Amino acid sequence: MSEPRPKVLILGAGFGGLWTARALRRFDADITLLDRNNFHTFLPLLYQVGAAELEPFAIARPVRTITRGQDNLHFLNADALRLDLEKKLVYTSHGVHAYDFLVVALGTVAWDFGTPGARDHAFPLKTLEDGIALRSHVLSRFETALHEPAAEKRASLLRFVVVGGGPTGVEYAGALSELVRGPLERDYPALAGEASIVLLEAGDRLLTAMSSRLSAYARRRLEKMGVEIRLGARVTAVWEDGVQLLEPAREGGSPDHRLGATTVAWTAGVQGPPVVRSWGLPVTPGGRVRVSGTLQVEDRPEVFIVGDLAQMPEGQDLPMLAQVAMQGGRHTARAIEAIHAGRSPRAFRYRDKGLLAVIGRNSAAARVAGRDFTGLPAWWLWLLIHIVYLIGFRNRFAVLLNWAWDYLFFERVARILLPFRRQAPAWPAETSDS
Repeated sequence: MSEPRPKVLILGAGFGGLWTARALRRFDADITLLDRNNFHTFLPLLYQVGAAELEPFAIARPVRTITRGQDNLHFLNADALRLDLEKKLVYTSHGVHAYDFLVVALGTVAWDFGTPGARDHAFPLKTLEDGIALRSHVLSRFETALHEPAAEKRASLLRFVVVGGGPTGVEYAGALSELVRGPLERDYPALAGEASIVLLEAGDRLLTAMSSRLSAYARRRLEKMGVEIRLGARVTAVWEDGVQLLEPAREGGSPDHRLGATTVAWTAGVQGPPVVRSWGLPVTPGGRVRVSGTLQVEDRPEVFIVGDLAQMPEGQDLPMLAQVAMQGGRHTARAIEAIHAGRSPRAFRYRDKGLLAVIGRNSAAARVAGRDFTGLPAWWLWLLIHIVYLIGFRNRFAVLLNWAWDYLFFERVARILLPFRRQAPAWPAETSDS
């Protein structure tokens, strides 16, 4: 009598989970891929949804379409609620599922560092819904400002604050500047020149994962685009109409002061999904799960953590990038096959393919193969890589069409204000130790 096929349960259809599933397409197993959404989001372009550069459908693709034809895989649209490590069971919103191998690839969620008011008034940018909500809110500020007679109130309505000087913050600030100073100034000529964008970074430079040369380039480029950059600026509170800042190095005035703004885009921090904290896994204070060099959980060799959620051993930290998740997914698939065959899995080795950040039209910062690139060459490289890794011909075509239209006509095709869409921040559930 033949042995039963192993059950592989994958939580999360992001880069890590999806690449694990696809790499197991020839493995003789019953694979269940679970996600609370029925679509995969290409997160590197999410900020462009928030800046009205792309429609949401351009960066999202149904998981069932992506996995169509993979006979050993079943997709389950559900929430993972509870994990029983001893009995190897996952409790979901659609029943209980047993596993022989568990892959947790749930990614990370926005984190406000406990900043008062951030959850009520700042907009995170981690999900497709976040991007739609932020876009609608930005557009609504111009509609509201058009009917506001008080100059001070208009200035607050049209001041857009971006918190966090990492790749997402830099890219969103640049894209927002092009939106505000291009199409929106033509749409609202009565408000021309009144909008302002402020990028706040608590550290001493932007893009700290890149070289100081690329960091300085990004700052010069953003300032040329009209973005006000404040380094060493820590947000200590967020209100409906502004943020409280602590700027010890600020020249003149109090280092603790208030900046009026009704739009705060929060790109400053992430943590593991709060639900994971109750699962009995070795979780760090930041909510990520500690793993061994093989991406396995200690004393639980059947459990793998892939992507942003995985906290590697000390000295082996990896950046939270799509490439890390994709390579981790392929590694996990090989490890599962090895264990099933009675072999020991190899350690995960990440091949660094570089870092990229686009900063508006014809401009980007890139670190590839140990070399720094800026300007047009880096921009073309950024375009090529993002098109290549987009899943699906329709998505690639839609993104290329939108980019071409924007590039040729300085126009944004996604400036549709949907009043029935959520325009308020929606942060993940809080936990007592987050």
